[in-house]
Amino acid sequence: MTAEITSHEELRALLGAPMPRAAVKERATLHERDRQWLAASPFCLVATAGADGSCDVSPKGDPAGFTVVLDDRTIAVPERPGNRRADGYRNILDNPHVGLIFLIPGRTDTLRINGRAKLVRDAPYFDEMVVQGHRPVLAVEVAVEQVFYHCAKAFLRADLWRPETWRPDVLPSRAHLIKEVEAPPESLADLERYYGPGYAEKLYRG
Repeated sequence: MTAEITSHEELRALLGAPMPRAAVKERATLHERDRQWLAASPFCLVATAGADGSCDVSPKGDPAGFTVVLDDRTIAVPERPGNRRADGYRNILDNPHVGLIFLIPGRTDTLRINGRAKLVRDAPYFDEMVVQGHRPVLAVEVAVEQVFYHCAKAFLRADLWRPETWRPDVLPSRAHLIKEVEAPPESLADLERYYGPGYAEKLYRG
């Protein structure tokens, strides 16, 4: 029989009180170390939720420092060519609350930023976001409400950065997965060519 947790009180009784250090670690402004972390981070995850509660988490990656710090309370993340679903962006239009996790490869701690986002189609700082001649068509500008560092336990439990534990071939190639799961009209050979060695050359093309 499944034992569901249905109240804040039950949850707190089960987990216990947070450690004192964890309870008071969040801040509302960026520290100089946060700026340095963002300058070193080439990857983040952006979590959003729509007005109806539907959720999305989108990965964002670029050369380290792709997130622009506008001031101690504001950051901006560029958009790059992708699948154009825009799930997270549509959510932001309905509900501006976002959560971001910034990673530095090889490090097991992360930087978390929560705040309120808006979509910007142009701004002077877009010139700082040009990569391989590509100027973003939009950026997510986030007014910081909470910022804090997250502990290493999840990454350590997962052995995430230990190459000897990596098994990229545990599943078939992306082309095989798409053909099997999504049943597109393209042939497997066409999909293999699309996702083959030349795929990385299309990262900044629309």
